[in-house]
Order: sequence, then C-alpha cells, then structure tokens
Amino acid sequence: MPEKTILQDLKEQGVSRRDFLKLSGLLGIAMGLTKVPPAAASGLPAKLANSSSLTRTIAKALGSKPRLPVIWLEFQDCAGCTEAITRSVSPSLVNLVLNTLTIEYHETLSAAAGFQVEEAKKQAMQKYAGQYILVVEGSIPMGDDGVYCTVGGRTAVDLLKEAASGAAAIIATGNCAAFGGLPKANPNPTGAKGVWEIITDKPVVNIPGCPAIPEATTGTIAHFVIFGAFPELDALNRPMTFYGKTVHDRCQRRGFYEAGKFALSFDDEGAKKGWCLYKLGCKGPTTYNACATIKWDQGLSYPIQSGHPCLGCSEPNFWDGGGFYQGQSAPLVDHPIGTAVVSAALVGAAAGVGAAMANAAKKKSKGVQK
Repeated sequence: MPEKTILQDLKEQGVSRRDFLKLSGLLGIAMGLTKVPPAAASGLPAKLANSSSLTRTIAKALGSKPRLPVIWLEFQDCAGCTEAITRSVSPSLVNLVLNTLTIEYHETLSAAAGFQVEEAKKQAMQKYAGQYILVVEGSIPMGDDGVYCTVGGRTAVDLLKEAASGAAAIIATGNCAAFGGLPKANPNPTGAKGVWEIITDKPVVNIPGCPAIPEATTGTIAHFVIFGAFPELDALNRPMTFYGKTVHDRCQRRGFYEAGKFALSFDDEGAKKGWCLYKLGCKGPTTYNACATIKWDQGLSYPIQSGHPCLGCSEPNFWDGGGFYQGQSAPLVDHPIGTAVVSAALVGAAAGVGAAMANAAKKKSKGVQK
C-alpha cells in the first residue's frame, strides 16, 4: 500500500489538525452515520470500536490508514460517471474523498496510453493484490463471446474478471455497470449485463444513476476506506444512505401532489407554477435515489427542480420501464415525506469541506500553518 497515511498526505496539503477533525466529522455526515456501524466496528481496534465519538473514530482511522489504491475500468459507457466526478465544483466533498485515494489506472484520466498504461495497470494489480478497490463504469457485453467491447484486443468480460480476481471489493458506478443501463435496453443486441450478474464471489456495491451522483460513489468509497467494509445495502446492493428513500419522498413538488395540482403539459400554467410532474410521466414515486436532496453541482439543481420528470435512471431496466412522458395510472404507495436530514446535510458538508480546505490554504499562504 502507499507509504503515507491519509492524515500525513492532508497535512502536506496544508490541512491543520483542527481542520482535519472537522473534515472527519463531515465525512461521518457524508456516509449517513451517527455511530460506528456494528459490522465495521468488529473489524476495528477495540479503542476505535468502543469510541463514543464518531468523529474521533474516523479521525483515528484516517490517521493510521494509507490512501486506498483504486483501479477504474470503463466498458460499454459514455464516461458520464467519470465526467460527473471530474466536473464537480472544487473544492468539495468529492475532492476530499479523492485525496484519500490513489487512482492507479483510469483510461479516461490517464496521461499515458497504449502499452505503457496497460503495463501500469498490470503492475498495480500485482503490487496491491487483495487490497485495491475496483470501480467499474459501463455494462459488460456477453453476446458473441464479448466481441462488442474490447480494449487492447481483450474483451470487457475478460478484463473485468482479471481485475476482479485481485480486488478487495468492487463498486459498479452508474446504471450501465450496475444493471446494464442503456446498452441492455430491448433488444439488448450485445447481451449487456451488470457487474453483479457476472462477479459473484466478491462484494459488489451498485451506485446506479445516469450518471451516478458523485457523492454517492465517493461516500461509499469513504466508508470502505475508514471501516474496511461497505455500508448497509438494499436488495439491489445499493447503499441505503443514498437509496433508502424515493425521489418522490423528498421532492419539493410533493406538496402539489398532495394538493392534487399537476402539470398536464410542459407549457401549461401548472408547469410554469412548478406543479407536480406525475401526470407527465415522472417516475419519482418508484425511483430510489438522493437526487432531490444532494442534487448536482453542490446542490444547485436536479431534473425535477429544472422542470423535467424523473426517468427512474437508478432503477433496473429504466429505459424499458413503460415509456417516458406517459401519464401514470397506478396509484402511489403512501410514502411518508422523508426528513432527508442526512442527504440535506451532504450539501452542507460539501460547503463545509470547501471552507475548511480554503481556510487551510489561506493559513499556509500566510505562513501560520502549524
């Protein structure tokens, strides 16, 4: 593993001990934690597992652990999930989490190419065997012996199995990697599948979305960095922190639904007044994701807020799920309106991280960093 601990690396970037403790607390919020998870505590030293302070537990873990090696593979995808992470506003919670990682291989972000970068991946898999996190973006075609997606003359399924064999755990980011996504839409000409349909002997966590919300991916990685285990998952292997409630539960248009006020076209008075988009085909009531609270670009907006119905992109087979923009006919399940404390706090956490990092940089520039 890399020689420096996460704390050492952050100190070199000008983060003080006080700011480091603040950041540790914000990471706890990002992971939706109020206490050390029992499963994770069993793998921690007794002093950490029994600590009454979650912030102190996280700080001690980060102070003793090296940065986590990551190998990131892309297959049948549009690179949207990579774009979402790299285009997040800096500084942010995403940047903080990425400071705890070493990206050993990533086709889109690598400066090198060809044989050089492939050799770097091979060396990283050997050096960090059994220790690295494998992040997969894009679906895997299984039809016709996998010929529909090849890298360097090798099929996606071959490359996936090779990298998965030495991984500590696997994160499938985006709907394509999680459930097959658009490539799997009828008639699925390439025989596309999600990662967890192929890799069954390793922990696989799904972070679906088109693209996935960056904080959902990085928050899940942060949980593994700190506790050595993934958070609680739902039946589709999605982290409950981010996928535990529907978009409808926390939608700002929910009040209009309760009042029976619906937009009937995209240019009628209801649409202009921000009424509920349910009758325009909004899939929010059946879609589990944190879009309505984390949103995008540090809480700026998300589709429904911008006037577009939810398409259900964090659910399996969303592209074939009854058509877009078609009015709903099935009655809604009665969901209580979620408080969204954790997800709303993520937006504040990102802002807090930015302030803490900026404060550290300011101190360093003035020569007062201790």
